[in-house]
Amino acid sequence: MRTGIIRGLTAAAVLLLAGCSGEQARPPAKPVYDLPAREVRPDETALHLPPAVNGETEFSVIGLAAGLPSLTGSHTEFEAKGRFVRLRLVVTGKGVSGIVFDTRRQQLVTDAGAVIEVDNQAMTIKRQPDKFELGRGVRVEFDLYFDLPKEAKPLVLRAFGGPTLTDMKNLTGTDIKLA
Repeated sequence: MRTGIIRGLTAAAVLLLAGCSGEQARPPAKPVYDLPAREVRPDETALHLPPAVNGETEFSVIGLAAGLPSLTGSHTEFEAKGRFVRLRLVVTGKGVSGIVFDTRRQQLVTDAGAVIEVDNQAMTIKRQPDKFELGRGVRVEFDLYFDLPKEAKPLVLRAFGGPTLTDMKNLTGTDIKLA
């Protein structure tokens, strides 16, 4: 009987000491949404970049297609002056209020340092959004189109999230490296 008591006390001591070992208990994982995987378009490369933030907007660049000679819309085919680059982008509102998000403010920086604006005509032909209200917690996924010189390579997306209380003009973008 005495042996049983000693074993019981030993087991209790081991459990007590294990609780005081200095290791912190891990907080439970935050719940996440299960978003279904989607197939990457045939001319596109999936990108697995960490999200970037500008102001109160989070950016996730998830796809890149470069070297496109032309675009086809519902009513026309449109030739590039150089070569089109298409970026698949997800933006998420992280602020306490909504912003007006302007897709046309986004810029692409080439390997030669040239800053290329969004190609408005390509965006219109491919029926991509212009400006929209991005509310708190709202996710929007769309394409950005740029017309780069033929030899240029896309290096960085300069992303602009929109005005915030601390940066009303949103003059400074966030650079997201594409490689």
